[in-house]
Amino acid sequence: MFLISEFRSKDALVEAILALKKAGLTENDLAIFSEEPIEFRKGILDRPSNMSKAAVAGAAVMGTAATSFVYYAQNDYKLVTGGMPIFSFWATGIITYEMTMLGAIFATFFWFLWESGLIRKRDPEAPVPMIGPASMSLRVRCEISRADNFVEILRGSGCIKTERVK
Repeated sequence: MFLISEFRSKDALVEAILALKKAGLTENDLAIFSEEPIEFRKGILDRPSNMSKAAVAGAAVMGTAATSFVYYAQNDYKLVTGGMPIFSFWATGIITYEMTMLGAIFATFFWFLWESGLIRKRDPEAPVPMIGPASMSLRVRCEISRADNFVEILRGSGCIKTERVK
C-alpha cells in the first residue's frame, strides 16, 4: 500500500521524513516528487551514488581494452620499421587516452540512466502523484496495518492532504 501526501513547506516535509524514519521506515520506502529539485541537509534522505566508481571502472576497462587491442594488432602483424619496437606505449598513448575518456563518459551516462530509474523501473506498481505548483509530494510505501499510524505522523508534520493508494 502507498500513502501519498502533499506538502507546501520544505520544513514540514523534512519533519515528516524524520518522523517516518524514526517510526521504522527506510529511505527506500520514501519517494519525493516536486516540480523543482529539493536539496536536503545531510542525514535527511541520503541516497549515496556510486557514479564516481562507475566512471573510474569504465575508464579502466576501456583504457585496458584499447591498449590490449593495439598491442594485439601490432604484434599480430609485425612491421619492423627502423629498429623501433613493435609495441610502444608512446605510440599508443593517444588511442589509450581517448578510449579511456570515452569509457568514463559512457559509464557515467549509463550509470546516470540506471540511478535515475530510466533504464530500470524501481517499483512498477507505485503510483506517481500529480504535482501542483509550489507543492511537494511524499510517497510512502507501507503495510496496510501500519497505514493509520503513518497517516497520523504525516498530518502531525503538516501535510495538507493524504491519500491511500493500493
